[in-house]
This record gives sequence, C-alpha cells and structure tokens, in this order.
Amino acid sequence: MMRHVTLSVLKAFTVCVALVMTGMVAQTATAEKYASIVIDADTHEVLHARNADEARYPASLTKVMTLYMLFDALKSGEVTLDERLVVSRHAASQPPSNLRLSTGSTMKVRDVIGALVNKSANDVAVVVAERLGQTESRFAQLMTVKAKSLGMMNTRFMNASGLPDTQQMTTARDLAILAEAMLTDHADYYHYFSSSSFSWNGRTYSNHNELLGKVDGVDGIKTGYTRASGFNLMASAKRDNHRVIAIMLGGSTSQTRNAHVEALVEAAFTTLGDPEQQQSLAFASLTAPLHPDAADRK
Repeated sequence: MMRHVTLSVLKAFTVCVALVMTGMVAQTATAEKYASIVIDADTHEVLHARNADEARYPASLTKVMTLYMLFDALKSGEVTLDERLVVSRHAASQPPSNLRLSTGSTMKVRDVIGALVNKSANDVAVVVAERLGQTESRFAQLMTVKAKSLGMMNTRFMNASGLPDTQQMTTARDLAILAEAMLTDHADYYHYFSSSSFSWNGRTYSNHNELLGKVDGVDGIKTGYTRASGFNLMASAKRDNHRVIAIMLGGSTSQTRNAHVEALVEAAFTTLGDPEQQQSLAFASLTAPLHPDAADRK
C-alpha cells in the first residue's frame, strides 16, 4: 500500500472552491489549532489540505493507534476477542472519559474495542497498553515505532489515550496515513468503527461520532477533544465503491467540527463525481485564494 499520499493540485483546488461555495471553509476553529486534509483513499491523492503538516495534539484520535496495535495483536493471535484483560491500579485511576473500572476487574477484548470506539474510555486504553506493552510508557514507545513504520514521520505518542501531554504530537497528514492503514491492514475489524453504541454494566454509551447515520457513506472513524487540541475528527466515507478520508483538527465546538467535516466529505465526493467541472473550478479558486489564517476569520 502506498503509505505516502501524493498531491493532486487540480483536485485540491477543486475541493477548496467547493468548500468556499458551501461557506464552510475553516470558519470552525482557531488558526493555531486548525488543520485538515482530505484523501481519495483509492488513488491516495490529496484532494484538500490546510496546515496538514503543522504539529497538532491528537487528543483521543490517539486511540485509533491504540486500536491499530490491538488489531495487530488479534491478527497475529497474540490475543483473542474473548481474552479477559486485567485492570491495574494505574488504569483504574485514569480521568474521564472512562468506565470507572475497578482495580483487579477484567474486561473481554471485544468489550475493550467497543469501549474505545464508542465511549473513548481512557481507563480502557491503559488496559490495552499494559497488556501489549507491559507499561503504558513502553506501549507509547511501541506506538511511535509503529507510526514511523507506517510513514507517520511527524507523530510521537506519550500515552495510549490522548490525555494532555505537550510532547504527544501529530499532524493531519499523519492521521490520514493512519486512517488509510487501518482500512487496509485491518479491514476485518474496521466494522467496529461504525457501531452506534456500546453497552457495559447495564449502561449504554452512544458513539461520539455524530456523522454516523447522518452523512451518506460515513462509517467511522473517531472523535477527540482536549482543551489544547480543540475538537478533532477522523472520518471515512464510502459511496459507489469509492472511499474518502477526511481529517479535521482544532474545531471550536463539536457542532461546527461536524459541519465542517461533513462539508469536506461532500466536497470530496462532488469533485470525484463531476470531473468535467474540475478545471473551471480550479481556475475559479485562483481568483479567491484562501488566507492562511482564515480559520480564525468570520
């Protein structure tokens, strides 16, 4: 699989103009946090990119890598879906979002997956880290090594959950590479990202990704938020056997983030579905260049 996405200038201009036409170009985040990228997952072409190589905080998009590592272990037979993972004192001490797991309790791997995808539980992320890496810090090192092997050259992990750490950094482009790798390397497990809810101990938790069931074709992947990162979303959508990946980092609210990612997805499919308009739209975009700090302008 081609790990490094390539730039298609024509399509990039087309998507930019399509976003202008929707009135949704980056009016959803502060300039120092905002970043986005849209990828044609079939050709690996970049359809749109803004601040895509600038360092950003991943927040709970970190858990996509945690899940990637867990799926690796499932694929190799190191763990099974019915294996029970033990909750340590360190795992149980993690702040929200969490399941309030008790020290010494256990959880099946299949439930672990649901908790990470839907609840984004920080305590569960540490349970996975300690099972696969013995300690969370060692697991974070393994995550970083895996990230580099995938081509995520500007990513460093310090924990398994995405809780605030000034050294835990990534880029929108690197996260697009991770999304592509998840789709390609772990297609058998990708369906978990489209689940609408997860039940545990008599409670049901809805998936935080509100684009599921709302935007045609969206079937994943993950949301994230910390005060430092803003509202993040890694999304993927498939229509007519064609798939796109959209990453947005630094949204000011979950609502505006969702609206912007929806606009990115719609613009991407408009571009791919109407190639005859690409050239005219590309030229039109040259007359209205985007200001590099447009993300902070109303």
